[in-house]
Amino acid sequence: MAVILFDGVCNFCNSTINYIIDHDEGRHRFASLQSEFGQELLKKNKRSITNFDSVILWEDGCLYEKSEAALRIAKHVKGWKWLWAFRFLPLFLRNGVYNLIARNRYTWFGKREACRLPSLEERARFVG
Repeated sequence: MAVILFDGVCNFCNSTINYIIDHDEGRHRFASLQSEFGQELLKKNKRSITNFDSVILWEDGCLYEKSEAALRIAKHVKGWKWLWAFRFLPLFLRNGVYNLIARNRYTWFGKREACRLPSLEERARFVG
C-alpha cells in the first residue's frame, strides 16, 4: 500500500489529491500531514510534525519527500506518467523547483481554515 501524506489546508495540495483520486486506479491511500496517522508516521520516521512544506509518500516501508515523492506518485497517475522522466535531473534542481512551489502555494492558490474531509465515496481511500 502506498500512502500519500499532504498538507490538508493547502488548496493546491487538495486539488492535486482530487486529481490523483480520479486518475490513479485506486493505487494510493491518503492522509493529511496534520492527521493523527500523518503525525504518528512523521514521528516514527523522525520528521518534523509542524513543517508541512512537503508531500510525503510512504511506500513499501520507505518514506519519500519533496520531488522524489512527487515523481514516484506521478508515475502511477494517468496524464502525469511522463513526469517520471525528470527523475534523471539532479536532486538539487528538482527540489529547487519543488521548494519554489511549496514556498508560494498559499499565496498562489490559497489556504483553507481546516483540513479537507473526504466524501462518503472517498473514505475508503483515506487512512487514519
